[in-house]
Amino acid sequence: MKLVILESYVMEPGDLDWSGLRALVPDTVEYVRTPYEEIARRIGDAELVVLNKCRMDEAILAQCPNLRWVGIIATGTDNLDLAACRRHGVKVANVPAYSTYSVAQMAFSLLLTVCQCPERQDRALRDGYWQLDIPAKYGILPQVELYGKTFGVCGYGNIGRQTARLAQAFGMRVLAWTRTRRPEYAGDGVEFVPLDTLLAESDVVSLHCPATPATRGLIGAEALARMKPGAVLLNTARGALVDEGAVAAALEAGRLGWYAADAFAVEPLPADSPLRQAPRTLFTPHVAWATGGALRRLMEITANNLAAFLAGREENIVN
Repeated sequence: MKLVILESYVMEPGDLDWSGLRALVPDTVEYVRTPYEEIARRIGDAELVVLNKCRMDEAILAQCPNLRWVGIIATGTDNLDLAACRRHGVKVANVPAYSTYSVAQMAFSLLLTVCQCPERQDRALRDGYWQLDIPAKYGILPQVELYGKTFGVCGYGNIGRQTARLAQAFGMRVLAWTRTRRPEYAGDGVEFVPLDTLLAESDVVSLHCPATPATRGLIGAEALARMKPGAVLLNTARGALVDEGAVAAALEAGRLGWYAADAFAVEPLPADSPLRQAPRTLFTPHVAWATGGALRRLMEITANNLAAFLAGREENIVN
């Protein structure tokens, strides 16, 4: 069998270890990046393909009759036509839960930065200031203690559940809204409530839903109006979950306390996005998932997915 790697790294060259896959399939061809118009030609007669952002659709599948398995080194599969893959007899395997701990950690990294401004405090100290004599230009706000406050989790999958655990470790009351209630959640110490209740009672709302037709625009003008005045909104999930114009308007009006996000509706964040001019925002460029630990887990699961397929088993098949 032949394996074609269409994208050999995710953030920077060398950040992914392909040795596990090469050990399984010695006949492996690797490309750094592959534009859409080159995908079919590079796959050629290969049976196995690994990709990340590359599209896989009917036009490509029709030109690759030997293809039998696609491994996407991601959890989301928006760039793949799963139905077309199924029609062509191509199994698609994704990588669930590899970034659970890293993304939950980023949610709290953003929140703690909002609450205590450590980088701004550091800058002021290095410039010679101390405590009460720090000028307003540094933008240091009153510190906020999380203990006793209410943390709302929208979406209680792996990442939402881990984020809830972190909130509990800070002594916060945790509310959760989810469409799927599992028996194992019963001992989590979390209160499951309707979305309206969560928005109204939470000091911090953290988004952990997938972007589906049911969740796109989940946090729009109406939802923002129902939130507790001055609340913090965290988005380490998908930009499509929020109406970014409505968020910017709520920040400008002073209804929303902060918006901290690692994901945006259009990426990179456009220069004319209303979020860029809005006050009380904190942004990272969709990197929460990219810690060294998460990337190692990503490749381990990808190799396991391929090993299972070669052995005649299905592992993380999504179509």
